[in-house]
Amino acid sequence: MEAFAVRVTKDYLVFCAAHFITFGGECETLHGHNYRVTVTLEGRTDENHYVFDFVTLKRLAKAECDRLDHRLLLPTENKHLQVRVENGSVFVRFKEKLYQFPEDDVVLLPVTNTTAEMLARYLAGRLRSHPLIAGASNLEALEVEESFGQSARYREELDKRGA
Repeated sequence: MEAFAVRVTKDYLVFCAAHFITFGGECETLHGHNYRVTVTLEGRTDENHYVFDFVTLKRLAKAECDRLDHRLLLPTENKHLQVRVENGSVFVRFKEKLYQFPEDDVVLLPVTNTTAEMLARYLAGRLRSHPLIAGASNLEALEVEESFGQSARYREELDKRGA
């Protein structure tokens, strides 16, 4: 049985974002990373002998990176944080510490923490749900590098359609 995959990792599949994570009852200070994204799709080749068109995959991945670029990433499912949006501001409370950010500068993410692992899973879900990808190929992996040599990779079980 043959297996094919396409992988994109380009200089422009990046986003610069701020975040903080909670761990062990503590909260990191607000800081940022220059993230890089790599996407791998696996599947059968189509009538054009493609698993998936590189141009389209790069465009879709770049759009996701652009949504997060120069924003503060906040988890909405973190049991240690209280997040509310009010009058154009996002308020975040961790214990006695209260942050206030302009709503336009924040992306609220349905994740438990904004770790590289959870960002990889979130982005994989966003891409997987796109109609062009959902109907054509399996999202095999998505990797988020938060600094050179430090990354998290999210993999999914491949759908064995027609196998």
